[in-house]
Amino acid sequence: MKFVMWVCVDESLPVDPQVADATAWDDELARRGVLLARQRLHGTADATTVREHGRLVTDGPFAETREQIAGYGLLECDDLGHAVEIASTHPAAAFGVLELRQVWPE
Repeated sequence: MKFVMWVCVDESLPVDPQVADATAWDDELARRGVLLARQRLHGTADATTVREHGRLVTDGPFAETREQIAGYGLLECDDLGHAVEIASTHPAAAFGVLELRQVWPE
């Protein structure tokens, strides 16, 4: 089963770069075949929101949330329990939120 793991953090809080560095985590999970893809995202200051079929385009995400999406990972897991186990070991789990969503099969 494939899951997208959204890494969400509060951009207004300072983060220890050593805690936030997921390189070793990424490398280990990729080696095990669990992490299929991952990418960090630019901050919300660089975001653009498109609504109403492009008739309304605004700067920023304007989401009603404290946490912003900082990156994602594409996981290959046995089931949701396995995905939760994997997400709980991500370095951002110490200070952020990891949201899991199952990917629809192709």
